[in-house]
Amino acid sequence: MPTARAEGRERTSVIRRVLIALLVANVAVVVAKLVIGIGSGSLAVLGDALHSTVDALNNVVALVVIGLASQAPDEDHPYGHEKFETLGALALVGFMAITCFELVRDAVVRLARGQHSPLLSDAQLAVLVCTLAVNVFVAWYENRRGRELQSDLLLADAAHTRSDVVITIGVLLGMLLVRQGLWWADQVVAVVVAGLILRVAYRIFRQAIPVLVDARALPDTTIQRAAENVAGVKRAYAIRSRGGAGAHPRYAEVTIGVDRHADVETAHEIADQVEEHLKRELHLHEVTVHIEPC
Repeated sequence: MPTARAEGRERTSVIRRVLIALLVANVAVVVAKLVIGIGSGSLAVLGDALHSTVDALNNVVALVVIGLASQAPDEDHPYGHEKFETLGALALVGFMAITCFELVRDAVVRLARGQHSPLLSDAQLAVLVCTLAVNVFVAWYENRRGRELQSDLLLADAAHTRSDVVITIGVLLGMLLVRQGLWWADQVVAVVVAGLILRVAYRIFRQAIPVLVDARALPDTTIQRAAENVAGVKRAYAIRSRGGAGAHPRYAEVTIGVDRHADVETAHEIADQVEEHLKRELHLHEVTVHIEPC
């Protein structure tokens, strides 16, 4: 059977291949939007291109971070480097916040100046629709692979790509309304889109923080009941766990009371059974069991 380290290397390799493929797709989308934005002079499209550029940069950052996260435990990081992946997901929140600021600022300036948005040609609108289709596929594929591989980075980046989909839809809607004479529609849509991006950013932030601050993975009572269901365990106490929720390695520590007359071999067999039971039933990555006579 493959070792945990070998499985980890294979997982990292798959995630890296997924990120490279997504980087290629995102660069193509950026080029298309830049050509349209520069050719038409549309700030909305250029802003959309900026957001797509952030997607591509996120892929580059993710490739660097996943390399760090896949390193084996060492003297300075005895629990491994998995949190680098979650830290990378948190960095995406910063990128998204910057994008929102730029969108709102441009929208407010244009509204204050009464600046009319340029009209896009039918061909330019068609290209934008094509980039939208690419982003929809990328977001769906990245989210699916992120769940399969239990990757915070892929899931966070998929959420960010979904925000890119929303932005492009907003730009298209704004351009269509501008064609109907509503010159302010583009700016209003941009502000709404910024709010949606912030909502996605907050969701990523809320998922990442518990992992980084070692929030409790499971209620103590849940671990206690599971441990005390093992034959030979009189009681379980001094319970700790960490790892947050979702697709993260989760760790637990528990002290079990066993018969004070049990020999060392029997006590350790009970501890091994508790460890395997907790891993299997509660989906824990690693369990440390302490033994005390009771």
